[in-house]
Amino acid sequence: MKNFKKLTIKQNATIKEAFKAIAKGNIKIAIAVDNKNKLIGTLTDGDIRRGFLKGLNINDSVYSLINKKPLIGKVVNLNRDKLLDIAISKSIEQVPIVDSGGKVIEIILTNEILKRKEKSNKVVIMAGGRGLRLRPLTKNMPKPMLKVGNKPILQIIVERFKNNGYVNFIICVNYKSLIIQNYFGDGSKFGVKIEYYKEKKRMGTAGSLSLIKKKLTENFIVINGDILTNLDFEKMFDYHKTNNASATMCIKEYNIKLPYGEIKLNQKKIKSIDEKPQYKFFVNSGIYILDPKSLKLIPKKFYDMPELFKNLIKKKYKVVSFPLGEYWLDIGRMDDYKKANREYKNSHSV
Repeated sequence: MKNFKKLTIKQNATIKEAFKAIAKGNIKIAIAVDNKNKLIGTLTDGDIRRGFLKGLNINDSVYSLINKKPLIGKVVNLNRDKLLDIAISKSIEQVPIVDSGGKVIEIILTNEILKRKEKSNKVVIMAGGRGLRLRPLTKNMPKPMLKVGNKPILQIIVERFKNNGYVNFIICVNYKSLIIQNYFGDGSKFGVKIEYYKEKKRMGTAGSLSLIKKKLTENFIVINGDILTNLDFEKMFDYHKTNNASATMCIKEYNIKLPYGEIKLNQKKIKSIDEKPQYKFFVNSGIYILDPKSLKLIPKKFYDMPELFKNLIKKKYKVVSFPLGEYWLDIGRMDDYKKANREYKNSHSV
């Protein structure tokens, strides 16, 4: 928003003047500046109403109500994508951008940016597992609804995708499905659209795709409902399209260090001794992008994603890998769940 002067007020303006500025600007905020037009802070109608509850009246100064530490962007080192991520995570709708002298030169409106970035591609989340290895936590709760920090795993996944512009979701459910459906509804309270498909029987990480073939008309993402990651999904999607792939599997490097020396033999003779060797290999991260054409290979029965990829390779489809360097955690066991909460508490890395 470039034309922001109509919502600018002086730091000693009255509450009445602030209300007028907020109404004129029509973005729920006023910008408070000093006598040199340097940013002092921001003011919302919510801030003003809280002032009324404290006994202020319409002719009092707004100075005590100004948020003097708002989220701002500095044009000298502005990273719009990072700023947008922070604003969305804190539910901030307006972000002032200031020049090197502290004067406001622009207001970023996060909702407008998100609308421009929204993509039509669907995200399919596999959330039907029973989570037996996480009992007793999953005795009365589906695994994707276990909380990491103060949010269910599934909510973290949905919000991460939304931040990347993906707002159309299909969630495949089975075990304790009503808990998921009651929590998310149609997705509108999270700013997304959600459809549900319930498996009548367990169908694996790919089998349920056979139930929703008609809904998937363009490249789509599939992710397991117990994955936490900071992956930039847009980059993976661009990689998939650039490679003209039928299927892309996101892979993660995994390291194992043996606690013992490895003995290599030539029949009875010892050929070599490798003391506590370390092995590196790639594992399936549970995140995929598929072309709708690949769906014709999926039977209506229990069928896991690795089997689909094996079949695609056998049928000479173009199958590629996308190496994941960002944070990733598959919450399959109790130790993983504890780790996720520990890391969330310490750094909010998820």
